[in-house]
Amino acid sequence: MAKKVIIDCDVGVDDALALVLAFHSPELEVQAVTGVNGNVPLPLVFGNIQKVLNLIQPSHNPWIARGADRPLTGKGVYAREVHGGDGLGGATFRDSGRREWWRPFPRQAHELICESAAGEPGALTLITVGPLTNVALALDHDPEAMKAIREIIVMGGAVRTTGNITPYAEFNFFVDPLAASKVLGSGLPIRLVPLDVTRQVALTPEVMEKRIRSAKNEFARFVIESTGFDESSEKFLGGKTFFYLHDPLAVAAAICPDLIGMENVDLRVVTEGGEHYGQTQESRGRKPAGTEINVGFKVDAEKFLDLFISRLKG
Repeated sequence: MAKKVIIDCDVGVDDALALVLAFHSPELEVQAVTGVNGNVPLPLVFGNIQKVLNLIQPSHNPWIARGADRPLTGKGVYAREVHGGDGLGGATFRDSGRREWWRPFPRQAHELICESAAGEPGALTLITVGPLTNVALALDHDPEAMKAIREIIVMGGAVRTTGNITPYAEFNFFVDPLAASKVLGSGLPIRLVPLDVTRQVALTPEVMEKRIRSAKNEFARFVIESTGFDESSEKFLGGKTFFYLHDPLAVAAAICPDLIGMENVDLRVVTEGGEHYGQTQESRGRKPAGTEINVGFKVDAEKFLDLFISRLKG
């Protein structure tokens, strides 16, 4: 049977690619897509969810729900330099007519998460590829319902590597470290997909030319446009020579659990101000300083790319 999932996201480019992978994978039944303030402000995130679902045109209409429009504390931090002003690299979208490929949920995202978990105990996998604000709110709203979740797969953190927003912190955890700390300390079954492993999977000019462009469909076009790949310069958005597939790897972890080599690690997230704010710290030999989390450190990159590219075909 297909694994029932909710994807909680802050739709930038790699979130969008993660959604394409999820909806194109028969191993998953995507019941809902929830939006959270992150790569771009929440109104853009919610609009981008709808744009991507119009592109995918799923066979069933998933719920969509608005979530938190700010972190638990402090102000939002955005990543427009990575994802473009609209969050999707300026990619163009076809007109889907009047058809809507989703069902709007009438309440907040954290309520949808709780109701879905309680409705089918032990069946729901929550995949989070943005800041963890919605999940933290769900834990506060109905902790008993959250105990019914089968697993949470979290793209976030930088455990034994440098950050991508500061030298120490990964973007999703830096945006809302208090939420990340609450979720990692919840005692729920969590698999963490941090920068340590997502930096091992990337689109390169060679992959774009030989494997993406040759697909010649709407999804390949979207990958090219959203990542800003320029054939002449062989560069992506921001002049980079590669484009990391952070969020699609978290979805792949749900599709193919043995794809990523995991290790149980005791972690804490720094919530105090200062240069280490938002850092994911490993506690070596002093338990229980944080909480033991199943953390990904190794991945079969070739197998992942084969999976990702094959699913672009729809």
